[in-house]
Amino acid sequence: MKAENLKTGEMETHIAVRSLDADISVADYEALPKHGLYIVLDNLRSAFNVGAIFRLADTTRSAGLFCCGYTAHPPHIKLEKTSMSTTGFVPWKYFEETTGALDFLHSSGIPVYAAETASGAVSFRGFDVPEAMGIVFGNEALGVSREVLDKCDGCIEIPVYGFKNSLNVATSCAVLAHHFVEEMRGKWPEQYR
Repeated sequence: MKAENLKTGEMETHIAVRSLDADISVADYEALPKHGLYIVLDNLRSAFNVGAIFRLADTTRSAGLFCCGYTAHPPHIKLEKTSMSTTGFVPWKYFEETTGALDFLHSSGIPVYAAETASGAVSFRGFDVPEAMGIVFGNEALGVSREVLDKCDGCIEIPVYGFKNSLNVATSCAVLAHHFVEEMRGKWPEQYR
C-alpha cells in the first residue's frame, strides 16, 4: 500500500498490521462453523506448550481440543498467559485417559491418527485429509503412548532431516493443524470458508 509522506511529498510503502482481535463478538465467533479437526494432547508436560496449542486451536478454528491425563487444562494460570485467554472460547474437553478421547471420537465415526515418527507412518503431505479427524500429539519426551498408538487409525509424520527425530510438540501441532485445516477448507463450499 502506498501513501504520500506529508513532510517530503514522496510516495512511501506502508504495511498495515492488524493488531486487534477479529472484528466480531465472541458469540458470533462461536457461531462460525468449525473445521473438522480435533487436537488430542496425550500427557503433555509443559503448560506453556498447551497454552500455545490453545491459541493454535483458535487460529485454525478447530472443532475441539482434548487435554488428557496430566496435560494442563483450564483453569490454569500458565495456560491463560500463553493462550492469551483463548481457553474461554476454544471448545475443549478433559479426559483422564487419552484412550477415552479416542473412544469419544471413534463413537462419532471420526478417525484418529497419531502424530508420530513410527514405522508405517505417512508423510503429512501425502495424507488424504478427511472432512473430520482427530490427531494425537504425545508427551514431549516420550511421544504418543503405546496404548494410544494401538487405538489410532494410523500415524502421520512430519519429515525431519536433522539429528533429532522430532519437533517441539506445539511446533508440530502448528505445522499439521494448519496444513489439515487448509485441506479441509478446500472441500468446503465457498460461503462457509
